[in-house]
Amino acid sequence: MSRPLTIWCNVALPDASRADWAARLSPHHVLFAETKSATVVDATGPDPQLLAADVVYGQPDPQQLATSKRLRWFEASSAGYARYDTTALQELFEKRGIFFSNSSSVFAEPCAQHVLSQMLMLARALPECWSNQLESRGWPYAEVRRHSRLLGGETVVMLGFGAIARRLVELLAPFRMKLFAVRRKAFSVPGVHVVGEDRLSALLGEADHVINLLPEGESTFHFVNARRLACIKPGARFYNIGRGGTVDQRALREALESGRLGAACLDVMTPEPLPPDDPLWSAPRCYLTPHTGGGFSGELEALLAHFAQNLASVAAGDPPTLDRIW
Repeated sequence: MSRPLTIWCNVALPDASRADWAARLSPHHVLFAETKSATVVDATGPDPQLLAADVVYGQPDPQQLATSKRLRWFEASSAGYARYDTTALQELFEKRGIFFSNSSSVFAEPCAQHVLSQMLMLARALPECWSNQLESRGWPYAEVRRHSRLLGGETVVMLGFGAIARRLVELLAPFRMKLFAVRRKAFSVPGVHVVGEDRLSALLGEADHVINLLPEGESTFHFVNARRLACIKPGARFYNIGRGGTVDQRALREALESGRLGAACLDVMTPEPLPPDDPLWSAPRCYLTPHTGGGFSGELEALLAHFAQNLASVAAGDPPTLDRIW
């Protein structure tokens, strides 16, 4: 191994975790930024310490990354990386031989389980049962049984096909559903039909479940809009585990209010936190979780293990082995 590396980190860690990270990453030296990223998707402003680092981890200021002369590798502590996905930064990294990776494989399992739990929740009419328990405390035996569904044989259309989608395909396999994933270009993958965007409108008309996994970006802004929502099979369920900006939330709410959309489960919204007076909170059959789809009790430990494995490769002069972007 070459000389110990200096690592800059702005992930918000408890004091005990900071000490554990510093010990686990030894003999490399960790600089903890004074201003921490409150979540895995929030960037902070410039920090003078970053310019002294060989490795940057977390959610740094994108412009400051470009000014660093020592940087060898940057790993985003999130799956999404829209703010860093620019031609200028990519060209600069490639010119200087700087590696870039994200943490998508850490969040694939919890996000996939989150969506599966929402699908089962709706299929088994659990929201109606909880509402009954909190309000009338009746015994809607016949109604709930009549509205309960089985997932087997239903059609799923996934918008995007990254790490989360691949894991979700594995989790859905026992239910024997018809699985489609939409990308710019079609290709063959066992267990799922990956098709091009030119087939999306037709597929939406067949879908019982539409799962949005798209990252944020210019090409995906309001990808799920009024026109595409109008193509969706009446009564279909919609799930957003991607990014809030990829959905026209007003059009989504109108699709729920009209009854065309059977239900919506949203883990990501715009803005975040969602203001208490936002109409999505009271939209019919709209179920919100506060961007917790990727969270789990061992999240910090998993992030550290992911980063440490990549660090070992970079310290040896090799590219990161997990989730390399550039």
